Amino acid sequence: MAEIKYFNPTIGTLPFKKVVEEIIKFIKEDVNKNYHLIIGSDSEGSERIVLVNAIVIHRVGSGGRYFWRKIYKGNIHSLRERIYEEVNFSISTALNLLKILENHKEVLSKANLEIHVDVGENGETKSLIKEIVGMVHGYGLNVKTKPEAYAATIVADRCI
Repeated sequence: MAEIKYFNPTIGTLPFKKVVEEIIKFIKEDVNKNYHLIIGSDSEGSERIVLVNAIVIHRVGSGGRYFWRKIYKGNIHSLRERIYEEVNFSISTALNLLKILENHKEVLSKANLEIHVDVGENGETKSLIKEIVGMVHGYGLNVKTKPEAYAATIVADRCI
């Protein structure tokens, strides 16, 4: 299996474990601040889509950093399937991140983890909100929808 790699505009390409190390380092730089650790995904295309997953560490009131990864998926035939691919990508990333952060309780306690999903009250995804939010909650994760879901709607979207 190929190593999962992310990109950061300052650091460049780095493996997933290094992303986690950068997040830990960023939080430890100022442990007195509050943090949001956010994962969001967005996609574009039909049938064959490009999926972008973004990991954002936001130091509330003092900026943040982000890392992103792009994959391609085929055989996607509807908006519903596309949204499910995005959400599954985010959940999978969150679970992998939490698994590594289990050994860093002090960091994990400072970082409020959220999944940002590209669904909202306006537009075609309105009918998917309840099931998508329920799906994310089913994994014990916090979720934000549009317009608050900036990791999906802004960060991941810009990296497509």
